[in-house]
Formats: sequence, structure tokens, C-alpha cells
Amino acid sequence: MNHIPNSIQARDIASIVHPQTNLALHETQGPVVMERGEGIYIFDDAGERYLDAAAGLWCASLGYASERLAKVAYEQMRKMGYYHLYRHTSHAIGVELAERLLQMAPVPMSKVLFQCSGSEANDTAIKLVWYYHSAIGKPGKRKIIGRKMGYHGSTSASISASGKPDMHADFGLPFPDFRHTEFPHWYRMREAGESEEQFATRMADALEKMILREGPETCGAFIAEPVMGAGGGIVPPRTYWQKMQAVVRKYDMLFIADEVICGFGRTGNMWGSQTYDLQPDMISSAKALSAGMQPISALLVNERIYQAMLDESRKLGGFAHGFTYAGHPVTSAVALETLKIYEEMDMLGHVRSVGPYMQQVMAGFLDHPLIGDVRGVGMIVGLEMVRDKATGAAFDPALKLGARVDRLARKHGLIARSIGDRVAFSPPLIITETEVDDMAARLRRALDDAYAEVRTQ
Repeated sequence: MNHIPNSIQARDIASIVHPQTNLALHETQGPVVMERGEGIYIFDDAGERYLDAAAGLWCASLGYASERLAKVAYEQMRKMGYYHLYRHTSHAIGVELAERLLQMAPVPMSKVLFQCSGSEANDTAIKLVWYYHSAIGKPGKRKIIGRKMGYHGSTSASISASGKPDMHADFGLPFPDFRHTEFPHWYRMREAGESEEQFATRMADALEKMILREGPETCGAFIAEPVMGAGGGIVPPRTYWQKMQAVVRKYDMLFIADEVICGFGRTGNMWGSQTYDLQPDMISSAKALSAGMQPISALLVNERIYQAMLDESRKLGGFAHGFTYAGHPVTSAVALETLKIYEEMDMLGHVRSVGPYMQQVMAGFLDHPLIGDVRGVGMIVGLEMVRDKATGAAFDPALKLGARVDRLARKHGLIARSIGDRVAFSPPLIITETEVDDMAARLRRALDDAYAEVRTQ
């Protein structure tokens, strides 16, 4: 494709490396340039309107173009546009946000560490696993167990904890102390006749066998998302979390709940940990913390973690960890205002009302010849595309059906998230029932077009 010289597209190709992008294809295809947003819709520079059913990257919980949050950022920048939290300095807005997060925590938490992204929050959690076990005299408990298809970020440690081989390839990752237990996708990974409960037992047994094989004295923590986001919007099978947590506790491992996607209402509770009765030692959060409007994340740690940090700080003379922009006053102010907006609009009440409607509407796609399974919770839902609905047989990967549906959805003004041959939906939390219907109508047109194409092949 030829781009007009000096156009945004041409300048982009000449200057930017895009994350999670086929760089060679980008050189010929170029970007779609987004120009403005309004509610749950985003507009490109050609004036095309898209219903953003992915909320950006799972984060634009309040949609786009919030005047209220813009004003808060402006006022904070006028007052104090930057200061840090290093070496005994602080600021009121950071303290207030930390207090609010601790009050909201799904289980008792002691302290908050601020960062700029979910990746950094999970990276910090991993470092604290090692720090904690060193502090209590068990420095050998270094291994971090994640899950196949789990995703925890793009730093070297957080992507090592992630079970995404495509994100490890040729980076020399994962690091040696990382392991990945089974992918808990019941529909795709179950054995013949296996119930969700039986599948959950097998998943817990697999985790325990891994720990015993590696040596419990070497296993430091288990990290997992309450609902798997980049894995395809995978909700846990019945009894899964009860059984998995029992194994983690049995072998004296820490549990990190990655709430980067699930936190702040996505599952119908403020935290995914509440939806699935999780009892984590650390909770990472980001994305909807600022409704995607500012780069901020928060890691919450419990009292036993903090006491170990205190002990090590006394021994070493300081806690040698941190980020320049941790607790940045502007991002903190926007995050605090976002939490106030959630409370004022009764965001949880809205999700609990519209979420079941969305699940019902999306379940209607089980009548489509391409769709073999639909399941979700709150405002997350995943649709599995299959070649044979009776057996669940998958399409030939060479068809690239997911990418095809993604392309056709955009043609119909819909942005979703294709992950293999699965399509995940996580619209802004402000979506209405009417807009859910709009989303579903656009999806059906895209699926019909995709079905027409694959039938010819």
C-alpha cells in the first residue's frame, strides 16, 4: 500500500516500532490512525466510527474523552506536575490513593507500591517473592509458577511468568526459575466425558505434581489472573480456584492475584478475587485503575510480605527498588478521581445489570455455524470458533480464522480481540443494553462474512 509522503501513516512507518505487531507487514500496510473518542466509540482520521468492544487494551472502562478526568489532570499539573516518593518524600494525593486502595482491597492488605503499568506491578511482585523468601531464611524458594497461555506483562520477568511462547521466542526467555502449569480451558482441553469439576481436579493435580517434581523447597509463588484475559477471556471451570489455592497453601507458596484486567468491576465485583473467593498475598492492578487515561499501576501486599520487607530493609540499609514515576501526582489524581466516578455512577450496579444481558446476547451466537462455545462473567466473554460444533474440532491454523474475523469485524465498525480462533469481548464498563445489541449486530455480520469465506476454502 502506498502512503502519501508526510502523511501520519508514512511518518509512523518511518519512526515508530509498534508493540505486538508484524513489523514487516506494518511497513507495507501502515497504521489505522485513531483521532478521537466518544463514549464507547473511537473514530479514525478518515471519520470511520468503531465500537470498541475491547476497551482499548481492556482498560478504557469509562470509554473515551472524559472532561472530568482531563480537568483533574490539568489542575494537578498546575499545582504540582511531578514529584517522587523516593527517600522519605511524599505527597498527599499519593497517600490518599493508597489509603483508598487498601480500603477497597478484597482481603486485608498492608501497603501499596506504585508503578506505571501492569507489567511493572507484576515484575515488582516477582521480585518481592524472592525478597520475602530471602528474608525468612528460604532463599531457595525462587521458582515462579504461572500458567500456559497466562499473561502478566512484557518486562523480562513478567513475560517469563507468562505462558505465551510467541512472546518468549528469540528473546532468550523465559528465565530459568519460571514454570507453567496447565491451561485451564475446559472447553478446549477437557478429556472425553470430563466434567468441569473433574477437569478442575486434574488441573490442581497437575500443579501439585509440578511442585513435587521441582521440589517444594524451590517453589516460591503461583501467579494467575482470576479470569484469563490474553488467553482468550477464559473463565475458570467450577471448583478450579478452590482446588488450586489449596495446593498453593499446602506447599507454603505465595499467591499473586493478577487483577490488571479483572480489577475495578470487570467481573461484576470490584475485584476478580471477590468473584472467585481468592485469598492472595499480593494483588497487582492497573488498566481500569485510571480508566486507561493515565499510566499507573498499584501492587498491594499483605502484612507478612511487608514485615519481611521491613526486616530486609533493616539488614540491608534500605529497600533498593523503585520507579521514577511511581505514584506520580498526576496519574494518582486521575486514578483517585476514576475511583470516585465508579462510586458515584454505581458502576458495580451497572455491570451487574448490563453484564448478564451481554452474556445472554452473546450466548445467542451458539446458533452460528462458526461458534462452538460461549462463556464469560460480568463484562468479559469469549467465543470459541470451531470447524465442527458436535466434536469441537478446530479449524486448520493456516486459515487464520481469528485474524480473518478481526479484519471483517473492523470492516463492520467493530473492534474486538482475536486470540487464535477465539474472540474475546471486554467493552467499556459504561456500555448500555442498546450498545450491546449494536455490538452483537456488528459481530454477526462479521461472522457471516467469515463463514462465507471459509466455506469456499
